Amino acid sequence: MNAMKSLVDLSRWRKQLLAAAVDFILLPLIFFAAIWTRYETINFDLLRQYAILIAATPVITIPVFIRTGLYHAVIRFIDHKFVYVVFGAVTASLLCLATLAAFTHIPNLSRAVFGMYWVGAILYVVVSRFFARGYILHAADSSAIAVAIYGAGKAGAQLASALGAGSDFVPVVFVDDKKELQHAMIGGIKVFSPDCLPDLIAKKGIKQILLAMPSLSHGQQKRILEKLEPLRVKIKVTPPIGSLVDESMGTAQIGLGGQKLRDIGLEDLLGRDTAIPDPRLLAKCIRGKTVLVTGAGGSIGSELCRQLIRQQPVRLILLDMSEFALYSIEQELSGLCKQLALDVQIMPFLGSVCEREKCQRILATFAVDTIYHAAAYKHVPLVEHNPIEGVRNNVFGTLTIAQAALAAQVKCFVLISTDKAVRPTNVMGATKRLAELILQALARQSGGTRFSMVRFGNVLGSSGSVVPLFRQQIQKGGPITLTHPEITRYFMTIPEAAQLVLQAGAMGEGGDVFLLDMGEPVKILDLARRMVHLSGLEIKSEASGDGAIEIEHVGLRPGEKLYEELLIGNNAEGTEHPLIMRAQEAEIPWSHLQPLLQKLEQSCIAFDYQAVRAMLIHIVAEYAPQCGIEDPIWLAQNKIDDKPAILH
Repeated sequence: MNAMKSLVDLSRWRKQLLAAAVDFILLPLIFFAAIWTRYETINFDLLRQYAILIAATPVITIPVFIRTGLYHAVIRFIDHKFVYVVFGAVTASLLCLATLAAFTHIPNLSRAVFGMYWVGAILYVVVSRFFARGYILHAADSSAIAVAIYGAGKAGAQLASALGAGSDFVPVVFVDDKKELQHAMIGGIKVFSPDCLPDLIAKKGIKQILLAMPSLSHGQQKRILEKLEPLRVKIKVTPPIGSLVDESMGTAQIGLGGQKLRDIGLEDLLGRDTAIPDPRLLAKCIRGKTVLVTGAGGSIGSELCRQLIRQQPVRLILLDMSEFALYSIEQELSGLCKQLALDVQIMPFLGSVCEREKCQRILATFAVDTIYHAAAYKHVPLVEHNPIEGVRNNVFGTLTIAQAALAAQVKCFVLISTDKAVRPTNVMGATKRLAELILQALARQSGGTRFSMVRFGNVLGSSGSVVPLFRQQIQKGGPITLTHPEITRYFMTIPEAAQLVLQAGAMGEGGDVFLLDMGEPVKILDLARRMVHLSGLEIKSEASGDGAIEIEHVGLRPGEKLYEELLIGNNAEGTEHPLIMRAQEAEIPWSHLQPLLQKLEQSCIAFDYQAVRAMLIHIVAEYAPQCGIEDPIWLAQNKIDDKPAILH
């Protein structure tokens, strides 16, 4: 095995030199064998007659092989097309030998000798190269990871071909639910029923299963993953067929499960089939208009920008406090415009929604038509530890940009809200509910701006999302830190949430609270267990032994709820979109709300933490704090020994 590996590991030019040396020795022997076969004997007279041609065979053939690129072919990747190259190269070398024979006037030459040499040389070169290919692949397979490909269709065959050319993974079986494909052979690999997987994993040492069925709906894929979970084998998912093999990336990347062959994500486990977007609703407030996105560099804001730009606004204005986030999304959108040949002016502005003068100048100068207000502090424990900053940004930032929109006669204003605004137990949720109340109150005033709010739960991949955290913890060998065994959350992908926000905003009439259908809530403990199992690992228990992943319960964080809700009352009604509902929520008239906001603002200026909390409880009737004041400054000033909870 060491000798085999040493040969495989030779540099490219050494392998080429070795192939030429072997050809230099064996090609004259093949010509000699052709003479022997033709005359059924060998004697001195025959050898003297053909001596020049025998000696000239390697001298002529090797340069011809070099010229035709025969030695430049990568043995690992040769296929049936290689035979045509060999045919041409051997034929060209034979013609050169025949020309030499004609010029040297060698008497009594047999045409049969040339014919037999031609056939023998072609067979030798083809067989030797394919033998070398098998040798190299066998050496690679000895250290490669055995995988099963679930799906024996076009995508599966394409994936097997790509992996076969690499050295990281070796496909050993296909698995498919279609009975007509079972027991068939595809590229030399047999197709089995999924019921055979437990035995196949044990017999063939399968370490991973690659799901190669990109045309499946999310629901169908979820059902397959549920069947595979008990096998405790790592699962990876392939992309759509068209992007399966990309010339810009090597097969090693495909085999390593990079961007093209990815690990199981929560979107796969949710099995959520999305509704086809309504093009009319998507374009209504965007196409041909000037649009501003606050918090444009954040997870939700940046995805809104990506989808907005495809609806071809005249101008897209980006507002964000983070220089890096703003630069990143501006560069991405500029590249997207070039790629899609879109004529959209992109204008990035550094700043906060709390800057009244700047907001007013931007809106008035560029005649903004639509605002998507995504700027907010969203991390529950962080806002709990910084309650005054949370109020300033989430409440008064919303008030500032909303009043600037009224002054500039912006037609449409959409607030990105959260399920944590429903019966909030934390400062973040209370501030987002107060932001909703502000827009509802302003909507009832005489003004030309249509204010609406879109409320939804957790989005996959957003800042602070639990899924990337769990994945990192699993890769490190655990433990997985879980706040509480009963905690549940709603989840939705960022692209779907952004798409629904754009459509909901187009349906706003003024003061609307839209709710997105988030599907069924997910128990986070079950999610953690499934992520471990689909990574091919076990949950730590008395029976599991070493190497298993431990789940550690660390307790609820300040302000955190066990369950999230989307609706305060029970009066949601449908809309023209199947995944968007409209809620009728309690409101506070602006005449009553305005003096309360003034008192809240004065409390923030005075850093009166107790007054801020009291005002939030007074204004947001449903707010029931789950913990005490957690701000470290307030705790230190009041000599409270309880340390703030660790944020994670």
